[in-house]
Amino acid sequence: MKRISISLIVLCIGINVNAQQTDVQKDTVEKIEEVRVKGFIKRKIQTDLKMAVSVDEYLASSDNISFIKRGAYAWEPLLNNMSSERSTITIDGMHVFGACTDKMDPITSYVESNNLSSIDVTSGQEGSMHGATVAGSIDLKRKSTSFSEQKTWSGAYQTGFEFNNKQYFNLGNLSYSSNRFVADGSIALRKAGNYYDGHDHEVNHSQYNKLNASLGFAYKTNELSSIKIDAIFDRAKDVGYPALPMDLWLSRAIITSAAYKQMFEKGIVKVWDTKVYFNAIEHYMDDTKRPENLVHMDMPGWSNTYGLVSKVNLKNNRFSSEIQLNAYENLSIAEMTMYPQDRSKKTMFAYSWPWVTTRFAGVSINNSWEFNDFSHLNFGGTLSWNYNKVKYPEFNWIFHPGTPQEKNRVLPGLHASYHLSLNQFEFSVGTGYGHRAPSVSEGYGYYIYNSFDRYDYIGNPDLKNEISYEANASAGYKTEKLTIEAKVNYFYIKDYIVGKILSLGSPMNYQSVGVKGYTSLDHAKLFNFALNANYDILEHLHWKGTLTYAKSQDHKGGNLPFIRPLSYMTSVHYMHQNFGIRASLNGDLEHKDFSPEYGEDQTPAYTVFNASADYSMPFRQYKASVQIGAENIFNKYYSTYADWGNIPRMGRNMFVALKISF
Repeated sequence: MKRISISLIVLCIGINVNAQQTDVQKDTVEKIEEVRVKGFIKRKIQTDLKMAVSVDEYLASSDNISFIKRGAYAWEPLLNNMSSERSTITIDGMHVFGACTDKMDPITSYVESNNLSSIDVTSGQEGSMHGATVAGSIDLKRKSTSFSEQKTWSGAYQTGFEFNNKQYFNLGNLSYSSNRFVADGSIALRKAGNYYDGHDHEVNHSQYNKLNASLGFAYKTNELSSIKIDAIFDRAKDVGYPALPMDLWLSRAIITSAAYKQMFEKGIVKVWDTKVYFNAIEHYMDDTKRPENLVHMDMPGWSNTYGLVSKVNLKNNRFSSEIQLNAYENLSIAEMTMYPQDRSKKTMFAYSWPWVTTRFAGVSINNSWEFNDFSHLNFGGTLSWNYNKVKYPEFNWIFHPGTPQEKNRVLPGLHASYHLSLNQFEFSVGTGYGHRAPSVSEGYGYYIYNSFDRYDYIGNPDLKNEISYEANASAGYKTEKLTIEAKVNYFYIKDYIVGKILSLGSPMNYQSVGVKGYTSLDHAKLFNFALNANYDILEHLHWKGTLTYAKSQDHKGGNLPFIRPLSYMTSVHYMHQNFGIRASLNGDLEHKDFSPEYGEDQTPAYTVFNASADYSMPFRQYKASVQIGAENIFNKYYSTYADWGNIPRMGRNMFVALKISF
């Protein structure tokens, strides 16, 4: 278990379909039926301010994703203001599970911006295609070059430097495409030191060092089918977490897949896509650089997952459907060994994840029925089976005597939404119902220390499924110059899982003030609102603004933790020929609805100003872009509601970047 040995497996994609041609006599006119073209633009993995961003920075630009930050690296994404246990995060549909009990390695930390083509974020039960969820899903789509009639090479190289934490990065991509064969490769290197806050004080233990590489090959077996294999390797080492009592010595991941894709010219079935995958993650915490710790610990973790994803796309006139099968098996192990100051003497050993096996199988369906050119109905659902087995149940029996070693759960889900377009207006209304099973930590965790509220947490295998009832709506208006959209959603979550103080048991960590056990509240309510607007002030001058608000309460009217206060972002962008300049400000209002019960305190309002400028220089078959900019221009000292332990954010940060592509 302590070594990752892998056999490469994996995936399929890309196919060219030859259109039929009808010979038409020259110099004649032939009337054809109306052709309606629907399309979308894939957004580049970059923000308005920076062209070379991390995956975390890119996701943070979304209006329904926020982050818990324990340092400068590997932020935990919160979709719809819910913790990561309540969302499904996948890589090309593959389930990957972190190996750290302290969430120091969210799935988003195992990819890089230069090996992704897009990120699909789906809210609520509409995100259940990849498995049972409450908050929704985040699917990280890996880059995949299309087959081409002629042999083609393409690539890009990015480099840059950020002055606050002396971060340098180098990201490279190279692709080859022909009629039958495609190869994609990428590599990314990032290294940063400690950053400085708005008071110019060094934030210790905030450094990181990361290597990420990926490789993919696709082969067209005939004109309508192809096979593909993919692999991602990620290694992070010497990563500091200033908000935690421990850092990361080493984290490694190998994520592999093999797929077959078949397209059909005739019939209701259009595409069949099947993928098998394997991934393995190992994670080693380290507190040897924390001399203030009176007791030292070794806390390694391992997570191995085998899985299958198979989906079929159907279409008949105005009705289309996607049916997807998901199945996987995961083994999660985490150890905890305590030492006195003399590390040659061991004082205690325990499994904080006592060899927990999770098996999951589910069938999901998403249908779209177009009534006419102006309205359509999306509806679907999922039915899943979740199985857990723990190898060492004695750790659970200490607090839950006689609890079964195995647990089976059925997880149903349903969703429906109606969409209407009337001239320049667009409306939608939807609803959803779904279950989720407790996570490994919630069900089987043993003395997992939470440095936010300073309690040790104990899992409960007998927890009920969380049950979500959801309603959502949106309204939009669009003209040639103005676009404005408002979105709301409301969740009523029955048997909401939280940690509550236990009357029995003593804390194991000397920094703990007590022991909490995961339990279920009667219910919790969560409301989210987002307003987005874009306006073209002049031909080359554009404005964009976002306003978000959230409110959450438990069954007694108390506040839940990590709920974002009213936040805002506004920016202007001037672009003319090869030159562009951007200026923005963003901030939160005072966090008044905090939850002392879960370790929160009040955080003040803040506003941060940012600016950047870029210039593009095309020459021959190459294109070069250079960018300079600054974040937190006025060196504001601040900490937000989601900064673990009130660690301060980075102060003024100047950056410069160069990108060359061909």
